Amino acid sequence: MSGMTTLPTCVEAHKGREEAIISPGVHTVLGSAIDSGAPDFHVILLGMGCFWGAERLFWKLEGIHTTAVGYAGGFTKNPTYEEVCSGLTAHTEVVRVAYAQESLLPQILKTFWENHDPSAGMRQGNDIGTQYRSAIYCSSSEQLQMANETRAAYQAQLAKAGHPPVTTEVATGKTFYFAEEYHQQYLDKKPNGYCGIKGTGVACII
Repeated sequence: MSGMTTLPTCVEAHKGREEAIISPGVHTVLGSAIDSGAPDFHVILLGMGCFWGAERLFWKLEGIHTTAVGYAGGFTKNPTYEEVCSGLTAHTEVVRVAYAQESLLPQILKTFWENHDPSAGMRQGNDIGTQYRSAIYCSSSEQLQMANETRAAYQAQLAKAGHPPVTTEVATGKTFYFAEEYHQQYLDKKPNGYCGIKGTGVACII
């Protein structure tokens, strides 16, 4: 990991490649195709630090169809993990969550806000770098509205607890690239593997 905390420009970023890093397979816990998506499912991308522990949070939520880990928010096409960790892609590590019922979105966002520090900037705990920044990348106007509303609400709750302003990026139209196979459902394959997920202790009231 480079520990870079400044995003590169599109000129500085790795160019990447046209071919995908993996052919998406089957979720090792849920048994669903990890590339499931529209029109049958809603999809949201959530960046909250190292994606290993973050993905486990969401596959445990009742009603989630599938999850996958990957990279989004940057310039590099089909980046490798090493390229993302170099700080020269502008991507952040994200969990791709696919779900069928719109009513699940509040619980998804509550889980997101409460299980990392969205005011930490380019880091989460001891993990430092642009790839660990907080982000919500939406695929619908409904997601975007609720993401912004909960961001404002949680900002107020964090401020009361003495935390600095939220740095979470909320946006639409970001391309998702699947991470390498060994990253997918990593903590199912290696239950005692690294998990850096840690919240602020402040409840997100929705």
